[in-house]
Amino acid sequence: MPGLKIYYINFVGYYFIMNFRFTLFFGLFGLMVLFSMTISGQSVTVNIKDDERKALVGATLQMIHLADSATSYKVTDQRGRAVFENLQDGLYTLKISYIGFESLEKNITVRGDERQYDFRMEQATVGLDEFTVTARRPMVTQEDDKMIIDPEPIASISSNTLEVLESTPGLYVDQDGGIFLSSATPAAVYINGREQKMSSQDITNLLRNLPPGSVQRIEVLRTPSSRYDAASSGGIINIILKKGVKLGRFGSVNAGMNQGLYGNRTAGFSFNNSGEKSTSYINMNYANNNGLEELNMTRTLWTDTTLSQMAKNKQKSHRVFMGYGYNYDLNENLGFNYDGRINTSLADNSSLSNSFIETSENIRLMESRNILDNILRFLSIQQDLGLLYKLDTSGSELDTKLSYSYTGNTSDQNYLNNYSIPFNVDILGEGQNIQNRHFLIFQSDLTKQLPFEFKLETGFKSASQMYDSDADYFKFQNNILINDSQRTNTFNYEESINAAYFQLSRTLFWKILLKAGIRMEHTYMMGNQTVPVDTNFLVKRFDWFPYVYLSRPLFNIGEFELRTYLIYRKTISRPDYQNLNPYIKYIDEFMYETGNPSLKPQFTENYEANISFDERPLFAIGRTHTRDIFSSVVYEDENQGEVLVRTYDNLGKSTETYFRAMAGIPPGKKYFFILGGQYNYIEYDGYYDEKPLIYERGGWRLFTFHSLNLFKETKLTMSGFMMINGNYNFFELDDFGALNFGISQTFLDKNLLINISARDVLRTMVTKFQLNQGTIQSYGDRYTDNQRIGINIRYNFGIKKKDEMKDMFQINGQESPAL
Repeated sequence: MPGLKIYYINFVGYYFIMNFRFTLFFGLFGLMVLFSMTISGQSVTVNIKDDERKALVGATLQMIHLADSATSYKVTDQRGRAVFENLQDGLYTLKISYIGFESLEKNITVRGDERQYDFRMEQATVGLDEFTVTARRPMVTQEDDKMIIDPEPIASISSNTLEVLESTPGLYVDQDGGIFLSSATPAAVYINGREQKMSSQDITNLLRNLPPGSVQRIEVLRTPSSRYDAASSGGIINIILKKGVKLGRFGSVNAGMNQGLYGNRTAGFSFNNSGEKSTSYINMNYANNNGLEELNMTRTLWTDTTLSQMAKNKQKSHRVFMGYGYNYDLNENLGFNYDGRINTSLADNSSLSNSFIETSENIRLMESRNILDNILRFLSIQQDLGLLYKLDTSGSELDTKLSYSYTGNTSDQNYLNNYSIPFNVDILGEGQNIQNRHFLIFQSDLTKQLPFEFKLETGFKSASQMYDSDADYFKFQNNILINDSQRTNTFNYEESINAAYFQLSRTLFWKILLKAGIRMEHTYMMGNQTVPVDTNFLVKRFDWFPYVYLSRPLFNIGEFELRTYLIYRKTISRPDYQNLNPYIKYIDEFMYETGNPSLKPQFTENYEANISFDERPLFAIGRTHTRDIFSSVVYEDENQGEVLVRTYDNLGKSTETYFRAMAGIPPGKKYFFILGGQYNYIEYDGYYDEKPLIYERGGWRLFTFHSLNLFKETKLTMSGFMMINGNYNFFELDDFGALNFGISQTFLDKNLLINISARDVLRTMVTKFQLNQGTIQSYGDRYTDNQRIGINIRYNFGIKKKDEMKDMFQINGQESPAL
């Protein structure tokens, strides 16, 4: 990429010229808000008593904020009381220890109306030299409007982050890598709070490259607040990566393999170097992936004639991921962070398909053999800078981020169509498609604790991208290579989205927590196709997106709280550059893919009510209204009726009603499990292929996860899901699912972990489908190489700082009585 540097400089200049006035206005607005507010803080009191209600003096408390792993330590006074000053609202893990008593680990939610917690400790029944307490965080917790998932139980049985998401209760990952939460719209994927503006295929590549052990937590936002982009109709999956939270030098090396019809190999390492003020980290991973996809489909061409196709697609790839970063605390209020990620892959996908057309009397009218070979080269570079300024100790902060990313795709394709009936003929062709995307984001978010227990969240974001696609294809005619005018294409696309939001929250009467906000987004989109014909489109628009959140505790069952939530949000789904690009992607002689430059954005309004028990999601019901819905569709080619076109189109409006439930036993004992289910009922009203569309369908998605400690160092896990009566883009799906098992054993003082896993053990991921819309009637089945058995080995190493343990038990310069 010799011209990348010059292109990048021109792009940065264009970006700041286009957005200077907007950035300046909201920057001044943010500064005015910042300097016009007063500082306020709140404290949290924890009372510790024994089983006889006597105060425990000198108990050690550790409070960990799950959002950023910030940790505070306190020791109880003569009244058994410890006071944590100026904690910000959110979900915390509280660890309590006292000599001669069983340790406690509890998850608590700090809110404006809940600032005191009482706990009792029980005396240990064994001697101190024999007693060991092992506590675990809950796998799934609810914090305000987002669900937080601890991936640790799943990471040990997964070879990449995409497999972690596949096994996560409540999420569904389809065979193309789309991630679904509540609705039929895929979720947006964020990493460390930054949206990954890529095609679904590129995001799938990124997640397959990402090592599973690098994920600290997964945040699931089904109805995101005004703080997040409005382009989140399907919700948000925010993957938070580890950055090193322990003092000292720590790392791990890992290697693994799994075998299906073909084998996969992985190897990698990670290393963290953390001190008092700075943290640096690096992790690398290499994967050699091999798999097979099988597709069988039968389509009705005419009343008594059908087209049958049987295809096998062998996929081979080499993938490399590197993540690195540096965090530095300039002082106790100001911190700087830098994170970088590089993903690259080289893939060779070869496809062999056999097709034939025959009548109902089994008379074969056509028979062909199609060979297709794609060499794919992928490169993604992302650089993130962040500056976090803590305005006070109550959670007020100014978080500013600058991010640049580049994605490049190069595809070389060769194809051969060999016809044997009605006559022998070969059709050959080749070509190359080069795509480049530059994406730049600048955003600043202010969180401020105001007087009278108000909490303000406000900020702005400006994002721009430039995309270009050049496709040059040729075909052989009379043994001469000539230009293929149908597939040769040049397309350029520019996008700029500027946003500002304002959100205010406060606890009202009857302990009702109200959070309300508004987000404004300005959209500028311009696409220009210069080859084969000069066409263009331009979109300029302002849109407003309100958000309302209500939460209230209902009652307590024992010491556990039952809390209810009501949420409303309006969102938008904009077609991306892949949806709009009119470039033709050849699949076989009977199907091709292309974008639709005339697509309009779709708007969604979502209403949801849910209930949590002890900060764990329990039940939810919701409804989604969508207009100008755009979806993947399959039409017949206007000029060749036997050829299908897979594209995107606006279809009308839809209403989707859903409910989900989840239950289980939390971690901490010998056995824990989670099981749940979700039901979706969707209704469409519009037009499909210029014909009226009245369509409705309901389906279930069931999921579960189990963990059993067989012995002290041996753990057995099981996870699975089942889709009943599902659908995807008007394809009606038969029942399918997967059941996965894993067994892990630790050695060498838990530093060595060996895990054996088996995925899709019953081979039930065969997806049978049928499509009956417009003029198309087809059915078939699809299976990817999911049934696999594998082994993963990880060894952890590290050196703690000498004073780490001593520092952990010093509070305000005084040694803890617990030592």
